[in-house]
Amino acid sequence: MTTSLITTAIPFVNARPHLGFAYELVLADILARHRRRRGREVYFTTGTDDHSLKNAVAAAAEGVATQVLVDRNAAAFRALGPLLDVAPDDFIQTSRDPRHRGTVEKLWRACASDLYKQTWQGRYCAGCEAFVDDYVVRCPEHHTVPEPVHEENWFFRLSRWKEPVREAIESGRLQIVPEAARAETLAFLAGEVRDLSVSRIASRSNGWGLPVPGDPDQIIYVWFDALVHYLSALDGDRLARYWLSGERVHVIGKGITRFHAVYWPAFLLAAGLPLPDRIFVHGYLTIDGEKIAKSGRSVEVGPFVERCGVDALRWYFARACRTRTDSDASERAVCAAYDRDLADRLGNLVHRCTTLLHKLAGGRIPARTGSAIADGVPARIDAALDAFLVDDAAVAIVELIDRANRELDRAAPWKLPPDAALAALYAPLEAARFAAGELLPFVPAAARKVLQRLGDPDPSPIWGLLEPGALVASGPPPLPRSDLSRGAT
Repeated sequence: MTTSLITTAIPFVNARPHLGFAYELVLADILARHRRRRGREVYFTTGTDDHSLKNAVAAAAEGVATQVLVDRNAAAFRALGPLLDVAPDDFIQTSRDPRHRGTVEKLWRACASDLYKQTWQGRYCAGCEAFVDDYVVRCPEHHTVPEPVHEENWFFRLSRWKEPVREAIESGRLQIVPEAARAETLAFLAGEVRDLSVSRIASRSNGWGLPVPGDPDQIIYVWFDALVHYLSALDGDRLARYWLSGERVHVIGKGITRFHAVYWPAFLLAAGLPLPDRIFVHGYLTIDGEKIAKSGRSVEVGPFVERCGVDALRWYFARACRTRTDSDASERAVCAAYDRDLADRLGNLVHRCTTLLHKLAGGRIPARTGSAIADGVPARIDAALDAFLVDDAAVAIVELIDRANRELDRAAPWKLPPDAALAALYAPLEAARFAAGELLPFVPAAARKVLQRLGDPDPSPIWGLLEPGALVASGPPPLPRSDLSRGAT
């Protein structure tokens, strides 16, 4: 495959974005940037889920039109891109993007042989936007009591697609990472899988949502609507290029695994479309062990970026957060991770080498000498990101920086005659260039600062690209420390 579709889930916009979704956005951006760096053609998409009943309820409580509320909050989600140095290729706002409604209706009609209408009753969690089993007294995700619902809906024959979905997962055709999320999905498929209600009475939301084709008294279930945004972004020839023939990767939070790993594959199979290749499931971001949520413990992104810097936050997400478990965050810990790994290790390495180089040779890079100490690093990073072990990929880069620092300390060029000192500087300088290039997907601005200090060399992951005779810049350390990290654990 030469193309990759990388997507985030699209959040409800009943409130402003919080740090938890910023985490997902950065993880997906790292994957997209890394694949581009390795030569793939990437289409990276995100957006907002506007048609949730939660959005209509929030708007009513505020006394504004639902469209007003979702437009305002969708704008805040869109603004996360430049705030976090995230550059998606597409942003689908489901209530505004003209591509979306047509794509939802097309998928609905493609699934027509698996749709039927019936009257039924059940218990509904508004937070999940899903019906729950009768034994569920309180939603474990939102800690609310599901409400009873009795109405006529359209249903999708999920039971018909239970075995094909299970077979796709067990065969590896649909990979769910980590293993815990895969096991949870297979456990669900091993039990009774009932057909899924995929519409709601329009009057429940005052008509907010996309009407069922040919049945305007019903609106399409928000998850059938929202999941289709992955296809809505692929207008023109992009559908063939990125969905029908490319790599398809979804990055999602663990609370919505079933929607993506069971319902979405079933809809696609019913419509005769290929399945995603990988569903990468990350844990929650927490503050003091408590899940961050728009309703409840909500943490705005701006203060973290303002006090710590965007690269510090991005690096913390990559280095300190483990995608397969929940991860805790604080401003002090965010800054400490950046200072420890990037300011102290990489920034100090570059500052020491370039300062000595200016003293000895007017800032000109010496002849190529020393051993290639970055062997195997790109392969380690590739393998880690392919397994959605983002922190393992970050560790591979940090270990390269550590090897360069040990090489510098062992040689101690500041104690050597000029010719010997210059010979000892090439390998640590080249390792810094190599590390900065591999850091570009993780911390783009910080990596560019290091490369600029080194004279803007080629950042490709090939050893020996620092050109002898090229001029490095001088000045203070390229990655200054933060005062906030003092006393962090």
